[in-house]
Amino acid sequence: MHEMKTISLKPLLFEIPGFLSEEECRVVVQLAQLKGLMESEMKAPNQGQEESNQPLLSLSTEEVFSLLDLNQDGLLQKQEIVSHSRSRDGTWLNPDTLRQILTGLEACPTGMLTLEEFNRVYDVSQRPGQQHRVKLRSQFKQRSKHTWLYQGQGSHHVLRTLRNRVTCLTRLPSALVELSEPLQVVRYEHGDFSNAHHDSSPSHSETTCAHTRLAGNKSALTEVPCRYLTMLFYLSSVEDGGETTFPVADNRTYEEQALVQDGIDLTDTQETCGRGNLRIKPTAGTALLWYNHLSDGRGWMGELDEYSLHGDCPVKRGVKWVASSWINVDPDSQQQARYQRLVAQRHQAQPGMEEHYQPLPHSNLHQDL
Repeated sequence: MHEMKTISLKPLLFEIPGFLSEEECRVVVQLAQLKGLMESEMKAPNQGQEESNQPLLSLSTEEVFSLLDLNQDGLLQKQEIVSHSRSRDGTWLNPDTLRQILTGLEACPTGMLTLEEFNRVYDVSQRPGQQHRVKLRSQFKQRSKHTWLYQGQGSHHVLRTLRNRVTCLTRLPSALVELSEPLQVVRYEHGDFSNAHHDSSPSHSETTCAHTRLAGNKSALTEVPCRYLTMLFYLSSVEDGGETTFPVADNRTYEEQALVQDGIDLTDTQETCGRGNLRIKPTAGTALLWYNHLSDGRGWMGELDEYSLHGDCPVKRGVKWVASSWINVDPDSQQQARYQRLVAQRHQAQPGMEEHYQPLPHSNLHQDL
């Protein structure tokens, strides 16, 4: 059982040291790099433009095999390899390499590749004289990069283990966790930061939750994120800078006008990180858990907790890798139930799924604040 240390009451915020092992941190980072990191704003460089100075990622053939082997059974099957050829988030393995691997697999009588067979196929896919390493580089040129990693059935066992661990720690129904967003992995390089923000949104009649939009009010003007709680995982330690800052944590009162002091905006973490009430230094393997919403007093998600305002201080030395797991809940419990019924209908053909997606009683959702 992981020890939870309370470090703030407004918002309710816990620190959990050693939530991930060093090996688990390494695998999540490698999976994110293998999938490809997407640039947030800047366009891809033009043909002939100077390449980024970002170091290339080098993985051994054995490491590539392990990452492709989603179910970790020691055999590569076609669906596992094909899943790595459909990326919208940057650059995958070289397409020619993927085609060569698929060709080798189709020539194999068993329709599967062992590590020894993969070594031979992979060797052929490399250029003559090149070391048997795979080198990946994002096709975009920008400091801020992120990607999303699916944690459902068929995903890498480390990602499944991490999601199960979140379910146990939060004591929330597994269906709620399973229906939430994929894991977001973010890389911050020198000078990168994020301004203070809320992960979730207040409830308004003109908005609808993004995750329940299929069952929502189609006339709603805006889709917004509805995230009951946040779990943040530090996948690397940072030599200097890169702290997670909560500018107004544990203030006696919350007032938006108080975010500007002496003409300085406290949400501008690039300029005012040092003035935040609470700053947490990234330590590989440590996790943070905080609630973005208060209780409604009836066991369901209530108002947005304004004190959950947070951001990322600029990285001064080193590279910061983090992952975020958000638990999505609609403040309208009936809307949440409709969404779950829709999901259940889509999974009726899969045995056991109906039970997994039963509507949630209110009392099972909210952990008392």
